[in-house]
Amino acid sequence: MGDQGTGSLKTIASFFDGKAAATFVVLAGVGLALMTNTPLQNNDPEKIKAVRIKVIKRALLLFFIGLSYLTIWPADILHFYGIYFLVALLFLTSSKKTILWSAIAMIVLYPVLFSFWNYETGWDFATLEYHGFWTIKGFLRNLFYNGFHPVLPWTAFMLFGVWFGKQDLKKEIFIRKALRFSSLIFLSVQLLSWVSISWFTHRNQDVSSEITILLSTDPMPPLPLYMLSGVTFAIAVISLCILAGNRFPSSKVLQALNKTGQLALTFYVLHVVVGMGVLDAIAPDRMGTYSIQFSLMYALAFSLLCIAFATIWRKYQKSGPLEYVFRKLTE
Repeated sequence: MGDQGTGSLKTIASFFDGKAAATFVVLAGVGLALMTNTPLQNNDPEKIKAVRIKVIKRALLLFFIGLSYLTIWPADILHFYGIYFLVALLFLTSSKKTILWSAIAMIVLYPVLFSFWNYETGWDFATLEYHGFWTIKGFLRNLFYNGFHPVLPWTAFMLFGVWFGKQDLKKEIFIRKALRFSSLIFLSVQLLSWVSISWFTHRNQDVSSEITILLSTDPMPPLPLYMLSGVTFAIAVISLCILAGNRFPSSKVLQALNKTGQLALTFYVLHVVVGMGVLDAIAPDRMGTYSIQFSLMYALAFSLLCIAFATIWRKYQKSGPLEYVFRKLTE
């Protein structure tokens, strides 16, 4: 919608840029691990096979739903999710150590590729349009290397989630340690990024743009500092949610948020079709020019409406409208 203006609100908003998407990918990895933990512990190959088949069906459906959604929302993440899931399936029976190091390797490998291939190929960053997307070469380049959420290194988020989901999440001591450790790393990375960029750009204005890209925690391009901040932010948020759920199981606020989370796919589509669609229908020329204050307040109001809708919907239905269709197609 736009982030015109300056001040603390814009700083706070930029602080969280790209972190929500990272959190959901990590969370998806946790869910994948929870689906397979019991069959793996019981050494039940039939159930493991059944889980694999279910995940493959869901991954393929997400991929094709995402492709169809691209005509409405060019920043779609669903088709990327489809590939993340397929890659993560290769690690389901791997050890926690192998999963962790594989995720780290993806993060480290990406800047190596970044030094060989031009990240900006296909992009018009002024309009955020990707030229040649529907060609084979352009599509594969966007999917695996320089799209909004490229398979490399974004699959690392899901692998970190699988690793985290294989831990004993019922142990409060572990969750508290995870919260403290991840929060400390996240804040340290943010501080390191800010101090480093300030220091380098102050000393040499000629390299300011290059240094800002390399040392920033912005999601595009997804270089190591962003990946590390995204992972630690996600682990901190998930840990905090687990602790809150354990401590306040009957909280009406948490129950409402729980119901909202159960309609995640529905709201993912609605936030574009309805949330931004209403503004686009009313004043299409103003999209991208709204103030940061308006954008944040509008987003907050839409989120509150989603929570209210989910709370009412779940009183009468077991799952969200799109979630119901999705499960029926993948049963």
